[in-house]
Amino acid sequence: MGLPQGLAVFPKAPKLLMALRPIVKYPEPVLNTRAREVSSIDSEVHRLVADMIETMHAAPGVGLAANQVGVLLRIAVVDLSVGKDPSALVVLINPRVLSSDGQQVDEEGCLSIPGITEMVPRPLRTEVEALNLKGRPIRIRGEGLMARALLHEIDHLDGVLFLDRLSPLKRRLLRKKIQKLIRDGDWAGVSA
Repeated sequence: MGLPQGLAVFPKAPKLLMALRPIVKYPEPVLNTRAREVSSIDSEVHRLVADMIETMHAAPGVGLAANQVGVLLRIAVVDLSVGKDPSALVVLINPRVLSSDGQQVDEEGCLSIPGITEMVPRPLRTEVEALNLKGRPIRIRGEGLMARALLHEIDHLDGVLFLDRLSPLKRRLLRKKIQKLIRDGDWAGVSA
């Protein structure tokens, strides 16, 4: 049996009421700021994670970093199933990349840069170390889309956007396009 809409169970914090948080849009400075380490996994962190999961699924997206909801903490969530498979959800606290290899080039987008996708080179495989919600160390190995999602979210926590992974010319063209959308009032959540 599933939980009623809006409820989730986390260790030490049963039945947290979740809330959607607004997703910060480019070019807000928080997106280019390195997030700080989480020093204590307390009830505030549990609530933030619950909110991030609900926000990611509602968007819908396959990943979300805390600075995308305006919080400069090294927390990210990834769910390639977009909420369809609870076992697919990964919560990463203070993640760091241990290794990466291979190469893939595929289309990538971002909830903070809506409506814009580009072909972005990334490693094909990666291994990431982080803490889970219980504060225990975990290692996640990702390949293909999972590697891309993990690295994309860790980039966010380092203040790096997928735009920064593009050629200077492509990046300049996309920034001009976004500035025009902002000026025309077509860039949701951002003022000129």
